[in-house]
Amino acid sequence: MNLVEIAGKLRQHIIMMTCAAASGHPGGSLSAADIITALYFHQMKHDPKNPTWPERDRFVMSKGHAAPVLYAALSESGYFPVNYLKTLRQIGSSLQGHIDMQALPGIEMSTGSLGQGLSAANGMALAAKLDKKDYRIYCLLGDGECQEGQVWEAAMTSSHRKLDNLTAIIDNNKHQIDGKVEDIKNIEPLADKWSSFGWEVFACDGHDIKEIIKTFEQAVKVKGKPTVIIANTIKGKGVSFMETRPLDYHGKAPTPEEEKRAMAELCQIKDFEL
Repeated sequence: MNLVEIAGKLRQHIIMMTCAAASGHPGGSLSAADIITALYFHQMKHDPKNPTWPERDRFVMSKGHAAPVLYAALSESGYFPVNYLKTLRQIGSSLQGHIDMQALPGIEMSTGSLGQGLSAANGMALAAKLDKKDYRIYCLLGDGECQEGQVWEAAMTSSHRKLDNLTAIIDNNKHQIDGKVEDIKNIEPLADKWSSFGWEVFACDGHDIKEIIKTFEQAVKVKGKPTVIIANTIKGKGVSFMETRPLDYHGKAPTPEEEKRAMAELCQIKDFEL
């Protein structure tokens, strides 16, 4: 199965998980599916059979409400059985609405309160430097999340400490829970902001996996400063009615009828089911 097919499978999981729970955050999970696919199935060193492998790369999902896409990637990677995905948000399930590092193997940081993930990623990157290890840290943030002051405090720390083993990725889907990011609190010029904080800045099409991978490879070559990739994405990517109504599906699952419509668009793998 190629990476595009894997991304499609993760999107199918997202729809079915959130529909089974009648709850969750499908829109921002769908927008990040190609980024997560590139990380977990190509870029990162990790071992599902040994989740605490000291040499593994670390991933911090700072936008912790996009838990469904991370759960989908972890299950497809082999961290836990795929059929467990259908327990999303159920009482007693480890698949909480926001990710919990104590609940599942493969999760490096509990997140959900926005703005905190980059600070945790800094600590991991600094630890690698102090221990003279060559693993990398990747941190995914939402664009609306970049309105949080702690993000910029952490960004200053990253550059001050010259954490060139850290790459942040912005899921730049241009929408947040209350509306368009530019209307709630405009973060542009985003690239100039990160650059002024001492980061090497890249941009890419967040739905072109080849371009995403190429940009990751460029980021790895940067020395002496942290790197950030502004990945331009579409909220609800892959499901037409979600793409055109992104605010309706920020934190609301599709109805059973909408699930059928979404799966008809996404399903290119025959007989795919949990």
